[in-house]
Amino acid sequence: MQSDKSKYIFTIDLGTNGPKVALISTTGEVIAHEFEENDVILLPNGGAEQDPDDWWQAISKSAQRLVAKNQAQIKDVGAVSCTSQWSGTVAVDQEGNPLMNAIIWMDTRGEPYVNNVAGGGIQVEGYAIPKMIQWISKTGGAPAHSGKDPIAHILYIQNELPEIYEKTYKFLEPKDYLNLKLTGKFAASYDSIALHWVTDNRDIDNIVYDDALFKITTLERGKLPELKRAVDLLGDLKADVASELGLPEGTPVVMGTPDVHSAAIGSGAVKDFEGHLYVGTSSWLTCHVPFKKTDVFHGMGSLPSPIPGRYLLLNEQESAGACLKFLKDSILYHEDELLTEANVPDIYKVFDQVAANAPAGSGKLIFTPWLYGERTPIEDHTIRGGFHNMSLQTTREHLIRAVFEGVAYNTKWLLKYAEKFISRRMDVLNIIGGGANSALWCQIFADVLDRDICQVKDPIHANSRGAALLASVALGHSTFDDISEQTQIVATYHPNPENREIYDELFDEFLGIYKRNKTMYARLNG
Repeated sequence: MQSDKSKYIFTIDLGTNGPKVALISTTGEVIAHEFEENDVILLPNGGAEQDPDDWWQAISKSAQRLVAKNQAQIKDVGAVSCTSQWSGTVAVDQEGNPLMNAIIWMDTRGEPYVNNVAGGGIQVEGYAIPKMIQWISKTGGAPAHSGKDPIAHILYIQNELPEIYEKTYKFLEPKDYLNLKLTGKFAASYDSIALHWVTDNRDIDNIVYDDALFKITTLERGKLPELKRAVDLLGDLKADVASELGLPEGTPVVMGTPDVHSAAIGSGAVKDFEGHLYVGTSSWLTCHVPFKKTDVFHGMGSLPSPIPGRYLLLNEQESAGACLKFLKDSILYHEDELLTEANVPDIYKVFDQVAANAPAGSGKLIFTPWLYGERTPIEDHTIRGGFHNMSLQTTREHLIRAVFEGVAYNTKWLLKYAEKFISRRMDVLNIIGGGANSALWCQIFADVLDRDICQVKDPIHANSRGAALLASVALGHSTFDDISEQTQIVATYHPNPENREIYDELFDEFLGIYKRNKTMYARLNG
């Protein structure tokens, strides 16, 4: 292990809302960061795209600002490490130029094509049994029926945009596209490629493409990049890119990992069965495991981790912080005649203050957070959110607190099956993401889940921190065993037993709302 601790890692975290660049020490301390917003292009029939050129322009602008403010540290940057939104597709030609907008994780236009590929003959949960056996035994999962996986994106292009398909040299995940821009090299990591469902993951140390899976999916091996480990050094930063970003020429670029995986490292919960809860626009509750396993009935499986020799339990709940954004943008501060103030306050801090005035249980008001359907523990793109049990006594305080609590009920639903998956209880959960900045929300999670919730320092930077720590390991500055010790917990929230009865009652009703209304949602939104 190298003894030099003075080096920094330059990280790029390409989220759906835009890229964040950061300067982080090899021990995970966030030194500085900059952000630039990107737009999402929503199209008919479930389309969701972004312009890769917009990604790069935003990265360049934010990098230049960061470098200008931190000249003294930039000369000691030891590596560049990217993380990004996962489950996206960028079609590029042989020179690396995008042939169309990137299709991102929200896009469902490939749904009919992936379900056509997955089905046939005798089926279980919409999958032909022989195909399901192949997928589960080799990959650890199966393509999502929603059409949000890259396999569905590629099938959509194949069927709807054949000219683009023919011109495509490689289909790349967003993180791997950024690496191409940085180094000129086409490659995917074991973890980023997983949602194409064409890799044999049984030998975690030697993941390879599988010919039989290519035959099932109809994807072409030649249109996907070579595979590397997340901790591998991909290559050096290109001279023109180094000049544009203001970084030292020849800086090594680490292969890196998608956002779900980098967050797992940045949470500090890196040992087997140590759980973390991410609360951002979406949400997940995961841990590392030493085995490959699948729960097809609840949308969970263990797929390759960026940590060599390990798997990561993967699941996702579609809407968490997105529910608060919806409340802010579409109801409370919607731009119509009711909004008369030119400047909206820091509304999320105000949410905390206002919601604290309502009692636990929000006067038995229940919010269901299914504003964009749901993935786990049930995959149902037709279900929708709502407030239930409103009355003339319902106040704005009740409404806001109910949104916090509804997301927590959904997480409790997921926790039940996650713990069943790993055959043990997660007594402690490290919490990260923007939602972890809310002390009130942390306490609500502790009360609803009946678990200790540990608030990680700088939780909104967990993705960037994870990318930096991965690079630190790749450079030999540290090991994965060091990460738990390097993770700072700023507060621990213990369950309040006084709230147990009301939250248990409302959680049972929360589950009942789905069971009683799922057929209605299917009729209205199917």
